[in-house]
Amino acid sequence: MSARFITQAIAALLLVALGATWISPAIAEPLTTVDLSSPAIRCVFSTSPHCNLDGTTTAGAIAIPGITGTAVLHTLTFPAFADSDAAGTYGYEYRFDLSQATAGPTKACIARLTVETGPIRKLPYTGRHETLFDVFVQNTHVAGMVGVASAERSGKSVTFTFAKPICPGAGADKGETSYFFGFAAAAKPREITAKVELDSGVTLDVAARAPAP
Repeated sequence: MSARFITQAIAALLLVALGATWISPAIAEPLTTVDLSSPAIRCVFSTSPHCNLDGTTTAGAIAIPGITGTAVLHTLTFPAFADSDAAGTYGYEYRFDLSQATAGPTKACIARLTVETGPIRKLPYTGRHETLFDVFVQNTHVAGMVGVASAERSGKSVTFTFAKPICPGAGADKGETSYFFGFAAAAKPREITAKVELDSGVTLDVAARAPAP
């Protein structure tokens, strides 16, 4: 047995003897995701004839190094109707818009978004109440728009990884946007600082909204 192992074992025993609580690192939990059209998702939250919703939109500027123009994270929040499948929750939607951004000599794209959030409510986004999902994506199958590859929770945070990096424009090519994507939660919206990870490995702080823990 190595001296290092013995030292670690003694330290662990001392922590137990002193009543210390062992805290293991958070393990990422995959969340279930479903791609649907906009009307189908809206109708989970609304029972109006056209599934209309009364929402609040905010925009957080993303300071991507080297771009000209603007890159934005849009957040849309809305309360569910009391007689809808999502009753008692708020909807939280996000969308990246780099359509007005142009890359400089070094092109950096958005790879992930991390938001700190409280519990997420699983909902029957497909209309089948026996099948529930954590995350929805409004997939419109439009060129230049990027979907969500995966979502996972680690501790209080949820990280969305995109199907491909979302890039600013270059030359004659226009910048890309993401589909709307999001989730439902019982807690009311609050202002947060989200984390946007670029494919260069740089992480940026961006204003957004999410449910309270």
